[in-house]
Amino acid sequence: MLLYIHIPFCDSKCSYCAFNSYVDKFSLREAYMNALVSQLETELIRFNVSRDNPIETVFIGGGTPSTVEPSLYRPIFAMIEPYLADKCEITSEANPNSATRSWLEGMYELGVNRLSFGVQSFNNEKLKTLGRAHHTQHALEAIRTASAIGYKHLSIDLIYGVREDTKALLKADIDQALLLPIDHISLYALTIEENTLFEKTPELAQEELDLTQWLFHTLRENGFNQYEISNFGKYRSIHNIGYWEHKPYIGLGSGAVGFLDNQRYYPSTSVEHYIQNPLEMTIETIESDALLSEKLFLGFRSCVGVEESLLSQKQKNHAQLLAKEGMIYLHEGRYFNNDFLLADEIALRVEGF
Repeated sequence: MLLYIHIPFCDSKCSYCAFNSYVDKFSLREAYMNALVSQLETELIRFNVSRDNPIETVFIGGGTPSTVEPSLYRPIFAMIEPYLADKCEITSEANPNSATRSWLEGMYELGVNRLSFGVQSFNNEKLKTLGRAHHTQHALEAIRTASAIGYKHLSIDLIYGVREDTKALLKADIDQALLLPIDHISLYALTIEENTLFEKTPELAQEELDLTQWLFHTLRENGFNQYEISNFGKYRSIHNIGYWEHKPYIGLGSGAVGFLDNQRYYPSTSVEHYIQNPLEMTIETIESDALLSEKLFLGFRSCVGVEESLLSQKQKNHAQLLAKEGMIYLHEGRYFNNDFLLADEIALRVEGF
């Protein structure tokens, strides 16, 4: 059982961001956090949460969770505390410029034990291109402060595939990252989404295969093992893996998504509407074929793999052929992918497309 909490407030809107986030709704923060508590009460019942069916991980994402004071999170943590699994992984995203020492200390006292910093790059010019509000020194100070406070696990996001990227620039980013007290890196290729500032300049995204392969190899060489196409770590996020294993998860907040059995639950994406109607949901029933397709795509792009027993005989034949070609392998009843960059192609071939 996973819990995701969405914070839709941002101190700036990044040029590539398509998430449900806003820079002009800070006056709604307290009312929004109260609405989260109301929804949480209902979700704990819907998902049958108990000490025997505990919350294994918590992830606070956004938006920018570090724009909300720790005191406003306290009622949520008080409500979930009786249902947290032992050694529960509790992650919060944070922006380097708003993750002050007092915010970091406050979240640590609440029980957050893992932070994911939206660094994106240590190059100030690239940060300007991406529309980030922080600069390199903000990131270095925030990460080092978090480590000094006592956070056990620290992660950073880095973006590549930007038009101005060179091997030298990316190497400088990786070299700087390796000097920091982190145990996880999420490495994302820039993608141009609809309704973003970058939508009118798609040429800014220019991923080169040789640079991508070099990046992946460099991180693995330095002990950051790849466990999903975009995730590398000396530590593997339990929350991430839970998604790929299709575990049930509560989606708390405006723009979040919950998943239970074969249904997804969508609260309103309007912050104002959500505050007034936190229990209102759009429910989507997922057909078995669509669920299997998701398991194939998620399994082959991650360390989770795909359980052989899920496949039809025809799909098993396709998988066996791919195994003979050396693209996947079978281990203890699960098929695993040798090259995550080929994940989509492999999933489609197993499905029979």
